[in-house]
Amino acid sequence: MFRTTLANYINVLKPRETSLLAFIGAATVFIAARGIPPWSTLLLATLAILIASAAANGFTNYLDRNLDCLMPRTQNRALAAKRIEPAEKALPMLFILAAIGLALAWMVHPYAFLADLIGTVVAVTFRKKVTCVFPQGAIAGCAPVLMGWFAIEPSLNWQIGLICLLIIVWLPSHVWGVMIARRNEYLKAGITFFPMSVSPAAGIRLMAFSGILLFGTSVALYFVANFGWLYLAGAILLGLILLVSSFRLLGTSDSAGAWKVYKISSFPYLGLLFLLMVVDLLLL
Repeated sequence: MFRTTLANYINVLKPRETSLLAFIGAATVFIAARGIPPWSTLLLATLAILIASAAANGFTNYLDRNLDCLMPRTQNRALAAKRIEPAEKALPMLFILAAIGLALAWMVHPYAFLADLIGTVVAVTFRKKVTCVFPQGAIAGCAPVLMGWFAIEPSLNWQIGLICLLIIVWLPSHVWGVMIARRNEYLKAGITFFPMSVSPAAGIRLMAFSGILLFGTSVALYFVANFGWLYLAGAILLGLILLVSSFRLLGTSDSAGAWKVYKISSFPYLGLLFLLMVVDLLLL
């Protein structure tokens, strides 16, 4: 009974999405340090990012529960399936995690605290009015990498600017990919913001365009951040795989192809790209 209850509460925190955000945030600590950072700083920053991301994802899960229960892809989530009833029982955990995340972020650096605070507030309050990607998704998505960056380097430059741009132009492939793939589910649930507000073909064209921007941004990082050949080769290969998958959709517009883009864009693309950055720096 306890294990089942615990699993349900962990499910509220979207562990897969939270893990990816924590990973790219921790990777950014290495990137800012241009190699191995102080272990105490790395552990503190990673813990702060993990807890803050879990809280933010938990709040969005709570707010989306009435929509999630209408769609087959999400209806088995703990809150949507009412395995936690009433749903408000999850709120104390989320507020506690948010407070702990902010406290740890302050210990990392006041700028990390600010990035956490803005990212969480935007994710929770600016709710999917026109598109779930811009601007709220872009702001919230950049928070983990900014927290990781500020743990080492309390200033902004072109490198962290391009990393944030990378996250921003990555979001359409990930978010719009799943929405286009499950278009009928979203429409039946009453979701009408972009890309549901345009034809599938128009959404796919914009998604392919964002893929071009993503490819260009990932390659530009090689020059701006002075990465080595390993990163460049990996960025080109991963970018081409995602681009080919996106451009195939232009001719077919099939849901299976959109789902493939969504799946590729998560860890296989973003996770491996950040891993390449870290490994590349460690080998220099």
